[in-house]
Amino acid sequence: MRPADIAVICLYFVVLLAVTLTLARRGRSAGDFLSAHHDLPWWALCLSLVATETSTLTFISVPGVGYTSGLVFAGLAAGYLIGRVVVAVWFLPLYIQGRMSSAYQYLGRRFGHGVQRIAAGAFLLTRLVAEGVRLLAGMLPLVWLLTHAGLPVGRGAVLVAIMMVTLAYTLFGGLRAVVWSDSVQLVIYLFGAALCVGLLWCGADGWHDAWRAGRLALFHVRPGGRWFADPFTPAAALLGGAILSVASHGTDQLMVQRLLAARSLRAARMALIGSAVLVGVLFTLLSLVGVELWVRSGGASLAALGFRSADELFPHFIVTGLPAGLSGLLVAGVLSATMGSLSATLNAMAGSVLTDFGPVPARVLGRLAASCGWRAGPLFAARALTAFWAVALVGVTMVLGEGTKSAVILGLTVAGWSYGPTLGAFLFGMLCPAGRGRDAAFGGVVSLAGMAALMMLAQRVGWVIAFPWLVPAGIGMMLVPACLSMMFPAPRVAGGADSVAEK
Repeated sequence: MRPADIAVICLYFVVLLAVTLTLARRGRSAGDFLSAHHDLPWWALCLSLVATETSTLTFISVPGVGYTSGLVFAGLAAGYLIGRVVVAVWFLPLYIQGRMSSAYQYLGRRFGHGVQRIAAGAFLLTRLVAEGVRLLAGMLPLVWLLTHAGLPVGRGAVLVAIMMVTLAYTLFGGLRAVVWSDSVQLVIYLFGAALCVGLLWCGADGWHDAWRAGRLALFHVRPGGRWFADPFTPAAALLGGAILSVASHGTDQLMVQRLLAARSLRAARMALIGSAVLVGVLFTLLSLVGVELWVRSGGASLAALGFRSADELFPHFIVTGLPAGLSGLLVAGVLSATMGSLSATLNAMAGSVLTDFGPVPARVLGRLAASCGWRAGPLFAARALTAFWAVALVGVTMVLGEGTKSAVILGLTVAGWSYGPTLGAFLFGMLCPAGRGRDAAFGGVVSLAGMAALMMLAQRVGWVIAFPWLVPAGIGMMLVPACLSMMFPAPRVAGGADSVAEK
């Protein structure tokens, strides 16, 4: 490994930890640890949102998609903007004005704790698998770089090292540390992406060929009859992408937690809409890297270049195509993307358990600490759960295998399993005043089972369903059974009541 690259990577860690520990104040309660006392500036939340949703999957995979399909992720960003406007208008007032700590508290207030726990459980399971995919993708360039430097290090060692550093500042400062570290990390890999575009742009020739080959198009306008299999048609990108964005930023605790830390409803809306614009910029830069690599290679196929997957393209360029120092900067960018999404996930999952499953988890952990002779302070449960999810994520990542499918598309497909049913439950609560808790619970369980069956059947028979269409499918699978359940009267129970209206 070149000394300049080592120096840049070490400097990155020093700056990250110094800035994070300086800006993050130690909270005195679990509420501070999970909500940062609702006093974070909107621009920091904006950067944190982008760092959380993009992650390593974006940094590694989007250039590969740009190489094979052009600027289609920039077109998808337009759908994301539409969806976030919907969230800003209709969803954020429910959360901010109610001073909630979890997105699923709305479902608990509307339908009861049973529905809240079903949604939270689906979030925890989905996030555990999806983050495992993210981590697996993030280790590819790191292992590759170390191997080329004559320092072969196993996947497990790299994974544990990343987890330990991330866990350190996440345990110290909670959500506040996560947001400030996300801000630093996003600036690093946004700058790295822009730098790559500039370096590849100099002396590049063949843009006319790229135009003729469709590499500068924002959408696939002729998918060859595969309208529901292609995620980058105008309908899938704009309509499906908008619905996906409503689900991810309106009902997913990973994103909603950051918006709940805003100082006001206006600040939360500014952070949300600003993140959509910034995501569009990042998608465009990374897609341009892929197109420029296509131009540079003369349009050669991935197989001709010796790659099994498009995800190997950009890491190879980082390792072999950049001068000393810049290669280290891009590796630091990959580390930034990995750690940013990981810290956010750990904090959000711990927060969901404490908020959505009542006081039982905290009591159990407190008794466990007492039995071991430990003094359980106000942050013990939050930090213990954060550490637990860190260990669980390492375990899931280690059992995942590498595949040929784009990691970013695989991650979005995994998330699509729960996004649709959860968004369907929110819509059912907003649009059906007479809906009961038992109706929402029935629809939620049926839709989660139906989505699992659909995805397994699609894999078995060879169907390809683009990830933007998974969310509308899940919404339909939730709303239809829930509305049918409303047709049947609830059994009368002495002293019991079923919520029929939002309090």
